[in-house]
Amino acid sequence: MEPISLFKAVLMKKIGIILKPNHPEGKATLDALVDWLHKRDKEVVSIPPQNGLAPSDLDLLIVLGGDGTFLSAARRIEGMAIPLLGVNLGSLGFLTEITRDEIYVTLESIFKSDFLEDSRQTLKSFVERDGNQSPQPTVLNDVTLHKGALSKLIHLEITINNQFVTTIRADGLIVSSPTGSTGYSLSSGGPIVHPSVDAILLTPISPHMLTNRPILVPSTAEVKVVLKTKDTGPVAMFDGQEIFPLLLGDAVHITTAKKRLKIIRSPNRSYYQVLRQKLKWGES
Repeated sequence: MEPISLFKAVLMKKIGIILKPNHPEGKATLDALVDWLHKRDKEVVSIPPQNGLAPSDLDLLIVLGGDGTFLSAARRIEGMAIPLLGVNLGSLGFLTEITRDEIYVTLESIFKSDFLEDSRQTLKSFVERDGNQSPQPTVLNDVTLHKGALSKLIHLEITINNQFVTTIRADGLIVSSPTGSTGYSLSSGGPIVHPSVDAILLTPISPHMLTNRPILVPSTAEVKVVLKTKDTGPVAMFDGQEIFPLLLGDAVHITTAKKRLKIIRSPNRSYYQVLRQKLKWGES
């Protein structure tokens, strides 16, 4: 993690804000924040929470909500060099680790260039069907192949760097970034990977064979997963929020994206403090 340059921090004039829809305290928090920024001569752009790219000329994007809202916002600045600041309107989040009480002191520090910025690995993918490629959203957390509405396991063939690895029968497979290792992958038995470690993590979901274990590969790897199940129902999910229905023979290709995501970290707690609090480590 490296501090952002003073030159760029001074130029933080245009601030975008995305608010989680229907949050009981969201509107009041947003109104107070907009008023506070206006008093500091900042131009504020309130961005609706629907899909679509954010303005490319933002100097900072503030997310008011939870980790789900943060993931959606990350996809909306895909390929842009806009830093994200996550403010959790509930409890502390893995991604939205700034609390409501810390909003203003954190922003004061940002505008004085006194903050740290993480550069996070993201994943890009496309679905290959009958020789045609369908590009999919770039994700911060994970790409998941899941059985969907099927009541039985699906059959998947996994290849890495054009080398056959294995076939599995499972509820699905999670292909995640280090950031995503504390998401769906963690609940499926995957390891926690520090976000500074560039890698791709493959975690089976409820595999038929207990010997099908998670595997960590270099971030330069090209992962290909082919659906071998003929029944309708399986899907590919992107950060758990966007869905692409899969058919027999579809191949999902996943690699590390060239553009990384800039995340402004909390000055009040380390990554390990967030883990301890969220996972309740050390509690009796």
